Amino acid sequence: MPSLRPAKPPVALTVAGFDPSSGAGITADLAAFAAHGLFGTSAITVLTVQSTLGVAATEALRPTLLEQTLAHLAKDILPQGIKIGALGTPDLAEKLFFFLGEHPGIPVVFDPVFVSSSGKALFPVEAMEPLHEGLMRRVSWITPNWRELALLSEEVVRSLDDAGSAAEKLSSRHPHLNIVATGGDQEAPVDFVRFADGRVEVFEGQHIVSNNTHGTGCAFSSALLSRLVLGYEPAESVKLAKEYVAEAIRRAPGIGNGKGPLNLMWPLRRT
Repeated sequence: MPSLRPAKPPVALTVAGFDPSSGAGITADLAAFAAHGLFGTSAITVLTVQSTLGVAATEALRPTLLEQTLAHLAKDILPQGIKIGALGTPDLAEKLFFFLGEHPGIPVVFDPVFVSSSGKALFPVEAMEPLHEGLMRRVSWITPNWRELALLSEEVVRSLDDAGSAAEKLSSRHPHLNIVATGGDQEAPVDFVRFADGRVEVFEGQHIVSNNTHGTGCAFSSALLSRLVLGYEPAESVKLAKEYVAEAIRRAPGIGNGKGPLNLMWPLRRT
């Protein structure tokens, strides 16, 4: 008699902020993981008062609580990949740095959310140097938009060429990093990718006219991690993550009165 027990799915951990409207952050990451067939676990860094209309308030969790959450999870459900979103404070980033040091060899995708799309600070910009000296040494992928790339590289980023130069500067400091400078916040959604092996590639996209774009960065980084965990090659992982987000925008349900969420579960609901 064949066993009816399903195969265990790969496990991905998201360490990020909580968006109660479920457009971004932890809940969006978990939906993206599920859409790719992964089982998601989570550890919250920042609580937000948020809806599709924007972020009204934030409160970072105590660093010891994040430390305890990560340690408790790791004793029971080891992740095969980790996605990092909003960090909240340098102290939280430090706790995560030590946790990553205990679990080397798995893909870690960092989506550096420093400021919400509505302008609310989610990490102090004056703490960029400790971030470089700490957490950035332990992540394998980073997916900044142009504004975030400018903060990380201390370069002006106003064009694709600028993005390439800034990515090269960032790579010179962190040669182990795969850098995806996402252009989703630009008129032409072109991504510049600088792989850790030195290869450079540009991924073009189609501008989709939509008001439902809340959480696109979270969706992209979570989809990218999912593909890496599933064993896809780096370039293919970027390509498929970009296609996933584009289709999630096209199929967005139009929820809320502001920037609506994507349809992150579209691969499971094709009608």
